[in-house]
Amino acid sequence: MFDEPFSRSYYFGPPAALGPVPERLAASSDSELLGSGVARDIKALRCTLQNAPLACGPVIVWLNGTHGAGKTTTSALLQQLIPDSRVFDAEKVGETLMDITPGLPETDNFQHWPPWRPLVVETARRILDYTGGTLVVPMTVLVEQYWREISAGLAHHAIPVRHFVLHADQDTLRGRIEGDTLLGPSPFRLKYLESYAEASRTWLHGEAEVVDTTHLAPAQAARQIADAVNG
Repeated sequence: MFDEPFSRSYYFGPPAALGPVPERLAASSDSELLGSGVARDIKALRCTLQNAPLACGPVIVWLNGTHGAGKTTTSALLQQLIPDSRVFDAEKVGETLMDITPGLPETDNFQHWPPWRPLVVETARRILDYTGGTLVVPMTVLVEQYWREISAGLAHHAIPVRHFVLHADQDTLRGRIEGDTLLGPSPFRLKYLESYAEASRTWLHGEAEVVDTTHLAPAQAARQIADAVNG
């Protein structure tokens, strides 16, 4: 999947749980470290521990949550609140795979195609290599294995991730989907409500910073996330 063996992993969760930055690590310069790869990895880890990722290089802000949570609207508003940021819609990677002819093996969700996950990682890292700054990625990922693949791939390239879940209760989500004047009451979107509920109970909410949008407008959710990311 990767261009070199994957041997390093990172935890990009709430830094407070990791304790203070070790004195030697905080004081070390990259030139003192062994090799550019180690320097890159230590820089990413140092930035995570110091809870200042935006000041340390490219970052991904991933907005997870099921259909109806407000990811698309919130991401556009969030982009305006984070300096030097861009929105990367990873769904477009799936649409590209859907356009291959003859088609790939039939599935009801392009995320099930194995190429999708590494292509998302590679596209994101290539964009950040080119532009720097922050990528806001509004994308539902409810299968734990798929999230592990994506997050491990980004960690392999030493790209810090702030993972947020836009949450709302089931009745609110259902009402938003059924009342969507643009897409209409989509059966495809409705069928993922239970998958989201199961993911929330079993792993998703433990892997991310949860923003309850039940009583929040998208602008309020975007501001809450921006404040968390900008510090």
